[in-house]
Amino acid sequence: MDHIIKICGLSTPETLDAALGAGADWVGFVRFPRSPRHVSLDSGRVLSAQARGRARRVLLLVDADDAAIAEALEALDPDLLQLHGHETPERVTAIRARFGRPVMKAVGVGETADLEAVTLYRAVADHVLLDAKPPKSPDALPGGNGLPFDWRLLAGLRPGDALDPGGPFMLSGGLHPGNVAEAIALTRPQAVDVSSGVEIGPGLKDPDRIEAFVKAARAAFAAAPPAPVAQQQGIPS
Repeated sequence: MDHIIKICGLSTPETLDAALGAGADWVGFVRFPRSPRHVSLDSGRVLSAQARGRARRVLLLVDADDAAIAEALEALDPDLLQLHGHETPERVTAIRARFGRPVMKAVGVGETADLEAVTLYRAVADHVLLDAKPPKSPDALPGGNGLPFDWRLLAGLRPGDALDPGGPFMLSGGLHPGNVAEAIALTRPQAVDVSSGVEIGPGLKDPDRIEAFVKAARAAFAAAPPAPVAQQQGIPS
């Protein structure tokens, strides 16, 4: 199965074109007003239409209620919902059932014990994204902070271990063109996700960094040994 490269937090037609031109498989649009990558419904509608048929479109939401989800879905018509807040497994189940879209749940990782949540979310979500747990600050964003977690937490796990992610996952948090190859070699994810790591300022994507990230990730995936059989299914292209 092909590996997936996602560029998240795209907010202008020019940078979206850069991501699509570089060969990104998935592109992400953020609906979270506190984020510098937040897009209005009107902008999101235009961007999503621009990407239709060229990449899988992901709508990122944070603890959104049903009305906000419905409003965003009507405007952007995404291929997949990314839940990046404190949504419980029960809430994930309810969102999937009500809105009929595939769901990816982000799990914040700061220590080994945090991986215990993966099993719970894998049972109810279509995909799991492992991100760095946000700093303990009231101003911290739930994602896009440019901080990695300790990838060695995943490097030592083997299929069947108690805290093994148990299947394919998307790796996020602090990735950039200079470290994505190391991250892939250590953790052997099925997919990688970048936002602030291809920016020249908060929310300001850089086409050159986007292209460099996609090239570095693609080369690293090609060089990495195949994942264990238990991890080869689950994240479609």
